[in-house]
Amino acid sequence: MKEGKLYVCPTPIGNLEDITFRVLNTLKEVDLIAAEDTRHTIKLLNHYGIKKPLTSYHEHNVREKGPELIDRLKAGESIALVSDAGMPGISDPGEDLIKLAIEEGIEVIALPGPTASITALVVSGLPTDKFVFEGFLSSKRKQRKEELSSLKEEKRTIIIYESPYRVLETLDDILDVLGNRNIALVRELTKVYEEVFRGTIQEAIEKFSKDKIRGEFCLILEGCKVEEEADIDIEKELRRYLEKGFSKKESVKKVVKEFNLPKNLVYHKSLEIDK
Repeated sequence: MKEGKLYVCPTPIGNLEDITFRVLNTLKEVDLIAAEDTRHTIKLLNHYGIKKPLTSYHEHNVREKGPELIDRLKAGESIALVSDAGMPGISDPGEDLIKLAIEEGIEVIALPGPTASITALVVSGLPTDKFVFEGFLSSKRKQRKEELSSLKEEKRTIIIYESPYRVLETLDDILDVLGNRNIALVRELTKVYEEVFRGTIQEAIEKFSKDKIRGEFCLILEGCKVEEEADIDIEKELRRYLEKGFSKKESVKKVVKEFNLPKNLVYHKSLEIDK
């Protein structure tokens, strides 16, 4: 018996018109559609008049549903894998099914289409020639700061996903660990209330502390400028503010903001002054 194929089908990240003819044709032709949330996907299918069997495949049932879908593929059925929005397999459980299919020798065909990370990167105004994708950082502050610490010397543009419930906490942690560098916050991409904020991290915190925060965020963060840091005598700059009558804590804040440096780096330099 001929085995089926697994089609990875990207779906709109907001605007329903952002879907390719090839994806629509594939959804019409497969035997089954595996969706992250069938209630969400049925709206897309109804919009385009597509009637196909749906089954749920999400982070809470991957262990049970994955092998079941593999069995159906081996039995000759073709399956379309979709997420709620964007490219399946990027920060979603589709990654597990794709790996499982490859391990079982099943053909996996990825169709091109929308993905929030690249769309946000292009509109950010920050360098696009080299970048790294971090997805969602840990929801636990200690672990999140450790993850950010590992990015201190990352020169490439950094892409991070964040929920509206943690975005301010994450911005505070980025400022604390990486310093006040440039950032773009992109939310509600392709939707009616799409918004792109460009500025420093401190400016972003000030803005979104006042605004009602809604929608998933893409944070596009400027990479580290090591060559600029090397030319700065941090201890000298700290002493300059101390001599003006600022406290040590205030001097640290002034140097961090003026030279766009990681707070931890300047703080440790301030300790050396005592020595």
